[in-house]
Amino acid sequence: MIKKVTMFASLALVLGLHSALGGDITGKVTLKGAPPAEVNLPFDALCKRTVKPGVTPTTRFYAADASGGLADVFVYLKKAPATPTPSEAAVLDQVSCEYSPYVVGAQVGQTILVKNSDPVLHNVHPTPKVSGNKEHNKAQLPKGPALSFSWDNPELFLRFKCDVHPWMFAYVGLVEHSYFAVTKEDGTFTIKNIPAGDYEIEAVHRKTHPNGKGIVSKVTVGADGGQADFVVDISK
Repeated sequence: MIKKVTMFASLALVLGLHSALGGDITGKVTLKGAPPAEVNLPFDALCKRTVKPGVTPTTRFYAADASGGLADVFVYLKKAPATPTPSEAAVLDQVSCEYSPYVVGAQVGQTILVKNSDPVLHNVHPTPKVSGNKEHNKAQLPKGPALSFSWDNPELFLRFKCDVHPWMFAYVGLVEHSYFAVTKEDGTFTIKNIPAGDYEIEAVHRKTHPNGKGIVSKVTVGADGGQADFVVDISK
């Protein structure tokens, strides 16, 4: 009898914890309307040698697939519960004289590691606009050691650039918790392991929402997670 009671109590505890933990938010960001044509990047001779034959690098203002799925959109929870600072770094790399990825998310206080996979000298120049977030400007040798940065204040979007190659940019969505994602090439995203509850979720596209104020929706997270889809409308 005691074993049965213990078994049922354990099961109830597991179910209760499962409910409290909630689940993942999944969704998709779709672009409505025809974006302007992207512009070819003015690569110098040295950078051109790093590009695969047949590839023409362009700006990446609106990266949408055939179905309208929009990449590089930063999606995050507003007023979310606090989470520990991740020990794993967010990573930016410099590949063929471009930053990769173009948009990345990070938590305040988290290390942002910048690599240089190019046989080319770059300088890493983050230019935050939020008060208290310090600007840096560091040279990075070809295939040289990675550089580390971190900031303590939220900022959308914290810009990285290279003054040696003025077309090179990357943007960091910097928030106070780990409940964020960046949309993939097909516009989909997943924000993992969110406690059950009601939230506001925001999708911010750097070109369409340059002031960091994006599209806000409400989502309920339960044991099966939640769903949130967005449309970035540039047709008007």
